[in-house]
Parts: sequence; structure tokens; C-alpha cells
Amino acid sequence: MSQLLKATNLSHSFDNLLFKNIDISLSSKESMAIVGRSGSGKSTLLHICSTFLEPLTGSVELFGKDLYSQSSGDIEMIRRYDLGIIFQFHYLFKGMSAMENIDIATLLSNQSLDVEILKRLEIEECMNKKVSELSGGQQQRVSIARVLSKKPRIIFADEPTGNLDTQTASLVFDVLLEYIQSYDASLMLVTHDESLAKRCDKRYTLRDKSLLLSS
Repeated sequence: MSQLLKATNLSHSFDNLLFKNIDISLSSKESMAIVGRSGSGKSTLLHICSTFLEPLTGSVELFGKDLYSQSSGDIEMIRRYDLGIIFQFHYLFKGMSAMENIDIATLLSNQSLDVEILKRLEIEECMNKKVSELSGGQQQRVSIARVLSKKPRIIFADEPTGNLDTQTASLVFDVLLEYIQSYDASLMLVTHDESLAKRCDKRYTLRDKSLLLSS
């Protein structure tokens, strides 16, 4: 396995200090979950590792290079080609069909769609429907298919199953774990769902400004 992400001595604050002295790493085929109370800084930590927020202190290495010493253009290329970001809300283009939404992602990342992903997410039959015609669960699965169609090397997922029922959430998580094994990728998950967190290779709790490894 090769190391894809290494973060060292991270700290960040807004009005108050959220966390300090945080070290984490992710290798290919590896999954990590971060749990903790709302407001503890879980999403902030994910945003720092995924190019969207420079830390107050510390460094982030992605694919062996210091992230925030690179130009904004280079960071944008990393974001476009190498990272997959999954949010709790889907952010699909509502005037387009499900397939058109996915086609945009593959076009921008110069990739081709693996239709097996659509089958595994059980959305292949709704590809020609407008986003507005889909259920909330279908929309979220389309958004996840859109991310995976880029063939990212790291997936950053912030409450990706928060709006899904238990059965669909389990299905989606199965697909994410299968993806990182098939594509030598890795997964960083922020979640309140302990059952999903326990399925990851590493599980951390962000508490009292520290990141604690759970057994």
C-alpha cells in the first residue's frame, strides 16, 4: 500500500480553538472514520485535508507533495482529477437528467463511466430521468455515482448517508468500500453513524480538541 494522505500537527480555530496537534494518514485501500459531537471540528478537519481550508498550523501532504505550498491552479487540478468529495446534500444540476450530471464529471476529469457503479447503487434505471423526478435517496446515489465516475484517488465523505434510510446507507457504504479496494483509493469519512464508522479500518473520535483513536 502507498501513502496518499499525511497530515501533521494540524490545528484550527474560528472564534475558538477547534483542535490541535492532530496527525493522521491514509494509505491506498484504507478507510478512516471520524466521529464526534456536532461542532467539534470534524467537517473542518475534512475540509483541511481535502484542499478547501488551509490549517492554522501544521501541514498536509497529498500524494507525497505539500498541499498548501502549491499554487491555486495546481490545487484545483488535484481537486478536479484526484479527489472525490461527497456531501450530505447532493448539489446536482436540477435541470439536467441524472446521466447528464454524471457526464459532466467524467468530461471534466477525462474519465469514462464504469456502468457497474450504477448497477451497484441500483440507479441504472433512472439515468434518463430529470433530477427533479428522482427521490431524495436516488438523488444522493446519483451524486455519489458522479463522484466515483471521476475515479478519485481519495474520497472525502461528509455525512454521505445522513439523508438515507438504514438499508440504502449500508448499500452505499458497501459501494464506497468496494471502490477503494478496486481502485487502490482511500476513504476519509465524517459521520454520526457509529455502525458505518466501525466498518472502517481506522476509527477516530474528535473530542476535547484532540483526535483519539478508537479500538
